[in-house]
Amino acid sequence: MNESRPASMSSFWMPFTNNRDYKANPRLLVSAEGVYYKDVDGNAILDGTAGLWCVPCGHAQPKIVAAVREMIGQLDFAPTFQMGHPAAFDLAEQLMEYTSHKFGHVFYTNSGSEAVDTALKIALAYHKARGEASRTRLIGRERGYHGVGFGGISVGGIAGNRKPYGVMLPGVDHLPHTHNLEKNAYTRGEPEHGANLADELERIVALHDASTIAAVIVEPVAGSTGVLIPPKGYLKRLRELCTKHGILLIFDEVITGFGRLTTPFAADYFGVEPDMMTTAKGLTNGVIPMGAVFSKKFIHDAFMEAPAGIELFHGYTYSGHPVACAASLATLQVFKEQNILEHAKGIQQYWADAVHSLKGLPHVIDIRSIGLIAGIELAPIEGKPGTRAFNAFKKAFADGILIRTTGDIIALSPPLVFEKKHIDELFEKLAKVLKNLD
Repeated sequence: MNESRPASMSSFWMPFTNNRDYKANPRLLVSAEGVYYKDVDGNAILDGTAGLWCVPCGHAQPKIVAAVREMIGQLDFAPTFQMGHPAAFDLAEQLMEYTSHKFGHVFYTNSGSEAVDTALKIALAYHKARGEASRTRLIGRERGYHGVGFGGISVGGIAGNRKPYGVMLPGVDHLPHTHNLEKNAYTRGEPEHGANLADELERIVALHDASTIAAVIVEPVAGSTGVLIPPKGYLKRLRELCTKHGILLIFDEVITGFGRLTTPFAADYFGVEPDMMTTAKGLTNGVIPMGAVFSKKFIHDAFMEAPAGIELFHGYTYSGHPVACAASLATLQVFKEQNILEHAKGIQQYWADAVHSLKGLPHVIDIRSIGLIAGIELAPIEGKPGTRAFNAFKKAFADGILIRTTGDIIALSPPLVFEKKHIDELFEKLAKVLKNLD
């Protein structure tokens, strides 16, 4: 691998990046191992974000690396349209076991964005297959993030992701978000106030009629918008209302899946079973792009009642890619053999104590944490929203820690293999950054 600076940076149009600012002062990563990156100058950068929420088992995990190498040499590609390969079927069985068989089937995609659009399409097609073709409306939530496909940004509720593109999918409505800084600031775990916001679904049902609504999609914990944690009882109430009105409930677990809350999925943590779950990121430890939709058996079976032939006209060239399947199979093996979830449970209290030790530092107006996630909200600079947190991001990188910012919120989500010494390093350096932040 070339660890030198590229001759030119002009051709790469970077995603979700201020390209002009970045290319004037680039941050270049050239290698990673364990919980550290190394930059182009040879500096160690402690990974406080598990890459992009996607490396729960740590970087360059030997078992995963070996599995990928072996599969590339054995089967570099195999289509899954009207044929298959063993790893795709083996992985599906192991994923069902990982969910404790709460779900019956898995549909492979290549990313979280594709998983969301797939789940939305399945929801619409499911109702049509059952003779309820009038159920075409999709319900998302304000400040929700569901990827960058047109379906995902339509049900999503982050304005900046929608404004540049004009018309979204028709027939979409949104629940209110649950963030309440006045009543729930500095909460550890689930906030006390706001479960009643789930009842806004009743208002939407009354407005549109249940017979027009196909699905509700929410992140159990909203990650990309700044770690918004559901109030106690909120998700259970949403489940009750969806069941009452025959509406499918979809959990977007692209971030929360695979241990982020110290349980296999957020559905396990909150004790609420959705009808479908979208996943990606930790599914392969971030090594190879892959996503998946987990579906209850009754949804799948509704399609099998159709006349013989293709039941669902949907899929991707790389659905169930053999190398991605190998990475995912190895990831599940690492979770089991190295007791990743047990380790995460063992450090979560230490993590929460360290997170909340930042209370009282300059500009900090809220701290919230659950599992191994944290959000630190900063007061914005007047007339310059997002600038203060982005300045913190730059200073943090220069000091050897990787954090993530969205607006004026710092989001943290370390690899689940973090040790207490890594937590100490992360928060000692972050505290220094905040104390010296304008």
